[in-house]
Amino acid sequence: MLSYDLVQSVLDSVPDAMVIIDASGSIVFTNHQVSELFGYEANEIKGQRVEILLPERFRHRHGTHRRNYSEHVRIRPMGVGLNLFALRKDGTEFPVEISLSPMDSTGQPLAVATIRDVTDRRAIEFELKEARKAAERANNAKSRFLATASHDLRQPLQTLALLNGAMRRMVKDSESADALAQEEQAIGVMSKLLNALLDISKLESGAIMPEVTDFKVAEIFAELRNEFATLAAAKGLQLSVDPCADYIHSDPSLVGQILRNLISNAIKYTRVGCVRLRCLHDKAIVRVEVLDTGIGIPADALAHIYDEFYQIGVAANTARDGYGLGLSIVQRLVKLLNLRLDVQSEINKGSTFALELPAGAGHSLQYARSTAPSEGRTVQPPVARHLLLVEDDPAVRKATRMLLRVEGYRVSTAASVREALQQASENQDIELVVTDYHLQDGETGAQVIMALREALGPTLKAVLVTGDTSAPVRELSSDAHLRLVSKPVNVEELLRILGSLLIASA
Repeated sequence: MLSYDLVQSVLDSVPDAMVIIDASGSIVFTNHQVSELFGYEANEIKGQRVEILLPERFRHRHGTHRRNYSEHVRIRPMGVGLNLFALRKDGTEFPVEISLSPMDSTGQPLAVATIRDVTDRRAIEFELKEARKAAERANNAKSRFLATASHDLRQPLQTLALLNGAMRRMVKDSESADALAQEEQAIGVMSKLLNALLDISKLESGAIMPEVTDFKVAEIFAELRNEFATLAAAKGLQLSVDPCADYIHSDPSLVGQILRNLISNAIKYTRVGCVRLRCLHDKAIVRVEVLDTGIGIPADALAHIYDEFYQIGVAANTARDGYGLGLSIVQRLVKLLNLRLDVQSEINKGSTFALELPAGAGHSLQYARSTAPSEGRTVQPPVARHLLLVEDDPAVRKATRMLLRVEGYRVSTAASVREALQQASENQDIELVVTDYHLQDGETGAQVIMALREALGPTLKAVLVTGDTSAPVRELSSDAHLRLVSKPVNVEELLRILGSLLIASA
């Protein structure tokens, strides 16, 4: 039989404080950790009610809990997820977790309370909670900054692009035309870099949330063919897009952005031959491949192709065709959508980027970006058709009005829903509205279009100019009488869309 001293020694070696209580609530035993934790000597506390270890505000309620426990004896943890506190001899409180276990000694019911000081853990939990709150505040602030930057940084570029487009139509001498052409190229490079940097920032901040649905691969393939056929042909390349009847379950807009970056890179690094887009499939996976006959990627460079500003074979001090951000964006989008991207490449023979996506059901929401330009087709606008331009930024409004007037349109302007409705009441011959999406005082271009259609008719044509890629904006693309144009505006694309809409309504 074990001696009392041996039992005492064993219990004193337990890391937590341990108190044995009889049926009346009196303390009959404590281990050494009780003295360390509460500041009482064993002879001071033995025989005292256990409530001596509790703050005054808990004592009355604890007596009821203790009596209930004696009637329903069981092993019971206490304090996990709760705010339980104990009281030291010096009057200080500290958070605890308690575990109760029944024991029987010579027919007398006893309870063993194991008490653990969780001060350090609670402090860590509090710090983590505060850190999460700070991170959420930082993310919210970053999201607000990105929303503002997406609008405000694009506005000056949009003004430059519009003014450049107007000047190229007004200037006749070759030297000025050449200077404007170089300016147009510089504006295009700035626009691409800004869009890429904002995309990366949005992805890192978590501001982009996938909108997952089932959609046809063929819908994206058709759009990509229209978008890149002219660019490929300008380099003497063949763009081959295979037919595909498969469905994908993912975010169509973000998948489209991945494939755009891959095709753009393929065309950039292919001097002769072709770029091919195709799909392969099995029961659960659709494998979309972008193949090229380009320069290929050295084996030692494959690990770096997703790094920001990394370009194969481009020295840091030489002129760049792009800034090496496309694949960095691709990698972030692939991770966001939980997809897999493989690459195989051979020097001077070409590369294959393969994107594996979950197969979708055999139905889809119609996916079509109305901003895709018609392949190689420029539509000349009818003369003196009346347009309403709604834009709250004075510089952009003036530049856009100048461009449209040079192109031969009659242009009325407004900066808000109220001003747009006033123009509509005075000009019943308005046939089309061009409006920015984000206006002052929380108004949107969607509200402008809705109000004008109530005033001028439900089939009023509209062009919505925006840098916003949120779900509410993307849903507008299903409107047959509306087209979306991304900021900074491509002048030729804008004019082509205006002409197409007005031709269709003639």
